[in-house]
Amino acid sequence: MLILSRVNHENIVKLVGCCLQFDVPILVYEFVPNKTLYNLIHIQIDPSIRTLEIRLKVAAESAEALAYLHSSLDHLIILHGDVKSTNILLSNNFIAKVSDFGCSKIRTADEKYDMVKGTMGYLDPEYLRNFQLTDKSDVYNFGVVLLELLTRRTPLSVDKVSLASIFQEAMREGHFLELIDTEILHEDNMGLISDLATLASRCLIMTSESRPTMSTVAEELRRSLALTSSAANTSEHFTGEPSTGYYSLKGVAPMSIEFAR
Repeated sequence: MLILSRVNHENIVKLVGCCLQFDVPILVYEFVPNKTLYNLIHIQIDPSIRTLEIRLKVAAESAEALAYLHSSLDHLIILHGDVKSTNILLSNNFIAKVSDFGCSKIRTADEKYDMVKGTMGYLDPEYLRNFQLTDKSDVYNFGVVLLELLTRRTPLSVDKVSLASIFQEAMREGHFLELIDTEILHEDNMGLISDLATLASRCLIMTSESRPTMSTVAEELRRSLALTSSAANTSEHFTGEPSTGYYSLKGVAPMSIEFAR
């Protein structure tokens, strides 16, 4: 509550209120109708609603939200602590809403941290060694989310193998394109895919000081989104229906009721 009461950003889920009539306080958030980024990537089956442009849009907006949290609001820095695809909600017109601040911390710029909770497959290796959460820990988490968007693979395989480690090895050996989701891999966007893969790889560098800041990540994603938008404006394909939270799609295969619910 303390964190969410301090933030005001279009891409961060809004806290509406708190109910104290139960043993545990119940937080009430704005209604976000289109489930999670995880659902978009891994569960729903219609590729027409997870184009590269839509994936980039969600990534750029999520990065903007995290950069905002790291921007020293009222001389405080907010660390999310558990950035993952299930914590990025999707509102009308695929507007990203970063959510779930249960692992978040507020600190001043020079404060050290104790260990906090997180999710295996996303956790910063440096954080696991020294138990100190930093803004670069969020950058690592976000790098894994970028990999999900690029590969449509889960952060951990069935055998508990890390997607980040597989991807970084593929980048070193020069065959990362074998991991990219075939839905978005086309001859006309190979340069863009390569740039996004390089950005993800930089976010996943083992030494946190060598990773970019979230503001740098957001800026690079904005530029990439501008390139894709010039070729195809995703807003032409969607019209939100505020009364129900459902979408209509023009010239695109219908979205399943399960996804839009």
